[in-house]
Amino acid sequence: MDTYKEHPQCVNEGKLLPVSSNQKMNEYLKEIADRCEINKKMTFHTARHTFATTVTLTNGVPIETVSKMLGHKTLRTTQQYAKILDQKVSEDMKALKRRLNLG
Repeated sequence: MDTYKEHPQCVNEGKLLPVSSNQKMNEYLKEIADRCEINKKMTFHTARHTFATTVTLTNGVPIETVSKMLGHKTLRTTQQYAKILDQKVSEDMKALKRRLNLG
């Protein structure tokens, strides 16, 4: 974060990171996908979904934290936006079972 704290866009807009336009972000993601030989349409929207589900929620980050990271004003928005994977539900139930000493 220190790298960008004096960046003009960060200073002027009060942001932690300089943010490109949605169109430019999509161009960058397409280039990354091409270089990584990922044959899937990549957009900023799909990147946010992937971050919310695969990177954070399935790795145990609380949905309240994910909501804050995504900049959502309400938890309800995050609940609609970040689909909870079946794997996460299963893992949560196994953890509960261990906590309750049921297995």
